[in-house]
Amino acid sequence: MVTATQSLTDDMIELFAVEIGAEVRLVNPGTEQEEELQRILAFDDADAESEPRGPVITVMGHVDHGKTLLLDRFRGANVVEGEAGGITQHIGAYQIEKDGKGITFIDTPGHAAFSAMRARGAESTDIVILVVAADDGIMPQTKEAIDHAKASGKPIVVAMNKIDRDNADPNRVLAQLAEHELVPESYGGETIVVPVSALQETGLDDLLDQVLVVAELEELTAVRTGRAAGSVIDAHLDKGRGPVATVLVQRGTLNVGDALVAGAAWGRVRALINDKGEQIKAAGPGTPVEVLGLSEVARAGDTFVVAFDEKTANRVAETRGHWQRQASMANTVAAAHGGAKLEDIFSQIQAGETATLNLILKADVHGSLEAVTDSLKRLERDDVKLAFVSRGVGGVTENDIHLAATSNATILGFNVRPDRKARQFADAEGVEIRNYEIIYKLLEDIENAMLGLLEPEYEEVVTGDAEVREIFRVPRIGAIAGCYVTNGVITRNSGVRFLREGVIIWRGTVQSLRRFKDDAREVSAGYECGIGLSDFQDLRPGDIIETFDHREIPRV
Repeated sequence: MVTATQSLTDDMIELFAVEIGAEVRLVNPGTEQEEELQRILAFDDADAESEPRGPVITVMGHVDHGKTLLLDRFRGANVVEGEAGGITQHIGAYQIEKDGKGITFIDTPGHAAFSAMRARGAESTDIVILVVAADDGIMPQTKEAIDHAKASGKPIVVAMNKIDRDNADPNRVLAQLAEHELVPESYGGETIVVPVSALQETGLDDLLDQVLVVAELEELTAVRTGRAAGSVIDAHLDKGRGPVATVLVQRGTLNVGDALVAGAAWGRVRALINDKGEQIKAAGPGTPVEVLGLSEVARAGDTFVVAFDEKTANRVAETRGHWQRQASMANTVAAAHGGAKLEDIFSQIQAGETATLNLILKADVHGSLEAVTDSLKRLERDDVKLAFVSRGVGGVTENDIHLAATSNATILGFNVRPDRKARQFADAEGVEIRNYEIIYKLLEDIENAMLGLLEPEYEEVVTGDAEVREIFRVPRIGAIAGCYVTNGVITRNSGVRFLREGVIIWRGTVQSLRRFKDDAREVSAGYECGIGLSDFQDLRPGDIIETFDHREIPRV
């Protein structure tokens, strides 16, 4: 028996339902409302009329092949000079007009670390522009970009950049494209290849014209009415404006004042800012905008949808956040029980255990956070594992340092810095904070640190052979082998294997080495010498003394 105010467990509810012959469905209110949201969206799409829209273009290619400069020419703003190490570190979206038609560009970084961001870009796009340098040809990240583009099933237009270079070789690039199943039109295939020079601004109009032709063939449409939905391209925490999400609207119209849910983040849209930095009231399909007003930093790659009201958005976001926290908590507990800081980890390896390096990772935007995480995971070895105690967007805070102190973790900051109080707290707690602005340097340092943590491995290298020809007996010293060095160099204090008819009969060290009556440090092949061995007197002519050293094997 239970009273009217007591709660029933899920098991009790199901048993009671069986007892009275009723059907029961246990749902979380947030989950139920999310299902309702998706049903309403599907209904709106079926009921509404689709209209033509501009294409969304993803620009992909290898690092330093000119993608950012190409976009720079299209939108007339210089973003190359301000980038650390000349690498596009954040995903960005920009919109231009050509012949009265809107074209949205998504710029994805070319460095290997950002493959996940490029994959996400390909999922949000209609057409892929693959940038290949005419002087460099297809490189590793170019192949990766081709794979992402093919997996998305989107049409590919190739921009052959840097044709103004003296060492440009367009024919080689065309042949390489054909090898990767992108057969150019000049080879009888279907892949459009447009020669361009972003530096000299040649061929750019032709490239845009070809993109619009492909877009027309794709017959791109979208529903402009009803609730807005789309993808979060990136998100970051702005000190003055709070959480900011860059989103791409893919259906409906997003308005200021809408109740929005994006992953575990929610809120009422306080402001919409376009790629030119202007505040706008509404954004239709294909429009990239920054959204202000969310409760927390959304995750890049999350879908967003406009809810019925703030209460619904809150419940849906809370449900999503709950499951995200559950997954994160499991990782944190595992890390806290099995991890160590850099300086403690060597003892674990010496004890024969698999060492785990605990990390707290903070970055300026979610795209960078995801990219750095993926790159660090690739550095793992069989004997050194990485555990992410916490990952987040924003500066290094006192909470991060407290967590690092309790979980024995090292803090990595990418494009973020701790404030003065946080630095003082870290010093007091003995927490290590490493700050980086370029991803190459971060990965290089962590890899070197991990390699330095490992116990050195050695290989045995034979350094010389000597044949015993005579035996001399010296009072108070014992037997001395008169030898002829047949190979390599015999060095004093080297390790020794004593061989008789190919069988090892003794191991030890060269105790003394003489050339005539003088002590020698080493004797080379072709010379005679006297060798005294530690603790071994059973010498016979014809025996072989083989010397060896142990050399450290560089870890790769």
